[in-house]
Amino acid sequence: MHNKVVYHAAKALNGFGIPVLRFNFRGTGLSEGTHAEGRGERDDIHSALDWLEEKYSRPIIFAGFSFGAATGLKACCPDARVVGLIALGTPLAVEERLYTYAYLSTCTKPKLMVSGDHDQFASTANLREIFSLAAEPKEFVLVENADHFFEGKLPIMRDAISNWLPRHFPALASQRA
Repeated sequence: MHNKVVYHAAKALNGFGIPVLRFNFRGTGLSEGTHAEGRGERDDIHSALDWLEEKYSRPIIFAGFSFGAATGLKACCPDARVVGLIALGTPLAVEERLYTYAYLSTCTKPKLMVSGDHDQFASTANLREIFSLAAEPKEFVLVENADHFFEGKLPIMRDAISNWLPRHFPALASQRA
């Protein structure tokens, strides 16, 4: 919740007047509960979506980083409240966990995937393969010389979000701060 990738993504979204909710998954930071290998964390995402819907009653654009991207894509693709998806540093393999994204082939919401070409948790070739299987509309931005945390490349990641949003959600262009 407090890392630089999440912070810059939140700033990009907020720059269009989009309310942003950042939260820790169960068992992370000061949050209660224990990590549940994605199942409980999807419940965390649904609780966050419920709160956003109640508080703002607006369509939701989901953005997640790393584990949050993997878990959020799976939770938000079928959720009608979510109109767009942003995955940053999408992981494919972390320690003993392997992530698959076959469900993206039927997810027709606008999708932006941004990863570094030196990401420790996903090879460029495998990311391209996952992306090629995803349903349209979709956009893949590969940041050159960037690792999983976009070290030294955060402005490029942030610009990718800021450039993608008005192309898929034109009404946001007039709200840009």
